[in-house]
Amino acid sequence: MAIRIGIIGYGNLARGVESEIRRCPDMELKGVFTRRDPSSVKIKTEGVPVFSVSDLKDKTADFDIMINCGGSATDLPVTTPEYAALYNVIDSFDTHAKIPEHFKAVDDASKSANKVSIISAGWDPGMFSLQRLYSNCILPEGNDYTFWGKGVSQGHSDAIRRIPGVKNGKQYTIPVPAALDAVRSGSNPELTTRQKHTRECFVVAEEGADKALIEKTIKEMPNYFADYDTTVHFISEEEFAANHSKLNHGGFVFRSGTTGLNGEHKHIIEYSLKLDSNPEFTASVILAYARAAFRLYEKGDYGCKTVFDIAPALLSPLSGDELRAKML
Repeated sequence: MAIRIGIIGYGNLARGVESEIRRCPDMELKGVFTRRDPSSVKIKTEGVPVFSVSDLKDKTADFDIMINCGGSATDLPVTTPEYAALYNVIDSFDTHAKIPEHFKAVDDASKSANKVSIISAGWDPGMFSLQRLYSNCILPEGNDYTFWGKGVSQGHSDAIRRIPGVKNGKQYTIPVPAALDAVRSGSNPELTTRQKHTRECFVVAEEGADKALIEKTIKEMPNYFADYDTTVHFISEEEFAANHSKLNHGGFVFRSGTTGLNGEHKHIIEYSLKLDSNPEFTASVILAYARAAFRLYEKGDYGCKTVFDIAPALLSPLSGDELRAKML
């Protein structure tokens, strides 16, 4: 029987989940939940109903996994623990500094309800997190470096759009080329947050909005922009639609370390992603972890998990025999 999937929200990430679930033969989309009037939300999968989020408490028997597609700035910290008390839930919470407290809130809710939740499933946090862990285990003496972009950050763009007076907004994260070159050289540079990336924002302001206040709010936003050199551009809706409609992203994870009795041999591990569609790739990661969450639930392994806690074989639709024959 197919794993019955529900989606909460219907923004870019949710549309990515809807798109990519068609590539998962062991899953079936059973419903979308929205804060908007359900009759106003037109999804692309025929025959799948759209419900109000107020219906969530009454639909627990109809879904195996709920994918929470809200934003990390203000939504997921509240809603994921709430939904984890009702369903097995996956989210892509990406405020790195607040992951420990988010984990605890979701873990408490999941364990109290005998459910499984997985938080921060995406590519960073997510796939990049795994690469950092693996490479630290392999090269225990060394340095870690993570670069994002150039590309659109969904979480940072969402944070901009929630500022009063902002009609639309998008943020690009841009690695500093000199910092990338220094890491690849094996020189193990000491780099501050500000030295590694810049952030560039394109904002459509509402008519009459205080643009100076919007810019100040963006540049001083903790966990998002305060630690970076940030440029804010105010543009028209027409320019935004013409030049900022894509959702590409990517990045690099490095571990630069040494081996040998005296550390005489240098090694660099580099993992990179180049993504045409950030939300569709993130959705693909989430769906793999949804499969794992369902398997853990069937085993009674309740509580909140991260990508560190999930065995790779649980992500695959293939059996152990097939994995060993084809991929090991």
